[in-house]
Order: sequence, then C-alpha cells, then structure tokens
Amino acid sequence: MHKTISFDDRLYAYYATVAYDEPAIMRELRERTASLAMAAMQITAEQGAFMGLLVKLTGAHRILEIGTFTGYSALAMARSLPPDGMLIASDVSEEWTAIAREFWQKANVADRITLILKPGRDVIGDLLAKGEAGRLDMMFIDADKHNYIHYYEGGLKLLRAGGLMMIDNVLWGGDVADPAKTDADTSALRALNAKIRSDDRVDFSMVPIGDGVTLVRKK
Repeated sequence: MHKTISFDDRLYAYYATVAYDEPAIMRELRERTASLAMAAMQITAEQGAFMGLLVKLTGAHRILEIGTFTGYSALAMARSLPPDGMLIASDVSEEWTAIAREFWQKANVADRITLILKPGRDVIGDLLAKGEAGRLDMMFIDADKHNYIHYYEGGLKLLRAGGLMMIDNVLWGGDVADPAKTDADTSALRALNAKIRSDDRVDFSMVPIGDGVTLVRKK
C-alpha cells in the first residue's frame, strides 16, 4: 500500500471530480483570475473547499485573512460563515481587490467581509490596539512570505484559545527542500516551518494540499 500519492494528470482529473464541489460563483471567480498575470497567487479549488469546511467544523464567527488577492479564499470562508459572522480581509492592492468586491457582492456575502487596504502587519497592530487580542476564531495567512513570522506571532495574540491559523505556501513549490534555494522568501518559510515544529504554544499539522497548508491550533 502506498504511503504517499503522486498525482499524474489522469489521477488529478479524477480527483477533481470527486474531491470537492465548487459552486458556480467560485468557479467564475477562479476562471476570471486565471486571465491575470499573477494568477498563480490564487489558491486551488480543492484548498478553497477545504478551508470552507474548516470554517464550518470549527464554528468560526470571526476570521482574519492576511493577503486577499482577487478574493477566492475569502469567498470560500465567508460562504461558510453564519449570517452574523465577520471576515476581515487585508490586502494592499486596489486593483485585485476590486475583483474580489465584485464577486463578494454577486455571492451575497459582502456584508460579512470588511476589506482593509493596509499591509498585514499594520492591520494586526490596529486590531491588537483595539483590544481584539484573544477574540478571533480563525486566521488565514497568504501574503508576503518574509513577513510570515510577524503574521504568525501577531495571529497567536489575536486568536482565542483553540483558534485555528491556516498558513499557505509552506512547501513553496518544493523550494523549501532544496538547499540551493537561499532567497529571502524560501528562507523565511523554512524558518517558520521549523519554528512551528518546536512551538509548545500550538498543535499543528502540515497538509500537502495546494502549495502546502499548515494548520495551527492555539493551545
């Protein structure tokens, strides 16, 4: 019995037919984003389905997203929130988030999402200054990699005990396993992966979905 699975095109095509059920509005947004030069920044459909399920499983009401792009991940999570739920989405691009706003409106979840056009570190600092420490149920990190450690530490302050953090791109296309890759982003991801592994403040599991997602539960 195989311990790991390698996806060839045939297996992935099968997987895509049974692994998730992508709503039409999300497929439309994914296809719209695919036409952009930076389309590779978007999470995969299976990751979106996984994150939406985690929102429901944890009963999350208050979520912070650092790095929104065209809004696919925020849409996946917001659709799974209860009517009184809230998602704060942080990004620095008006151009990309204009697409996000359009699709959040079309999906009737715009009232659950507050978009803040500021760097993630500033948004975290503002929330902490407003007394939000320990009040978030969930956080998703998918922004500039060299700041991941700051997002991680700030996120642990914002999350309640038992809250869930999801960290994207932790496998970084395989570069984290290549000693020849020493650029700032790859080095930052390696350092964070190592830190989480030895951090007694959390429980964690790295999941090989998309480009790798680490799930971190605050103790």
